Amino acid sequence: MSKILLVEDNEMNRDMLSRRLERRGYRVVLAVDGEQGVALAKSEAPDLILMDMSLPGLDGWEATRRLKAAPETRSIPVIALTSHAMAGDRQRALDSGCDDYDIKPIDLPRLLEKIAALLPREAAPQADETKPSR
Repeated sequence: MSKILLVEDNEMNRDMLSRRLERRGYRVVLAVDGEQGVALAKSEAPDLILMDMSLPGLDGWEATRRLKAAPETRSIPVIALTSHAMAGDRQRALDSGCDDYDIKPIDLPRLLEKIAALLPREAAPQADETKPSR
């Protein structure tokens, strides 16, 4: 089972997305800010990180830079999650070290495709687990 670290300060977004990911076979670890996200990435060694970029204190841009600078977390894929959809924001996320970028509100099928593309083949849920539940 793949482990995803979700770094999100908005409680409603955090709860909704974590439940939807868990229903699709992922184990989700939660962080509420950038500092906690960096610490949990080091202690939990997730397979992938979903990083909100607008966080209090240490924002997602700087948290990602720190993760990509540290040898123990450098290879963990990071997907930026942000409501920033202005020209240049995708490139800014990639420049900070993110491996991909997605906008809020979350389109779950699109996000699941991005997650599957970045997870090691053996870590991704089987195809039938990614179908929406009815």
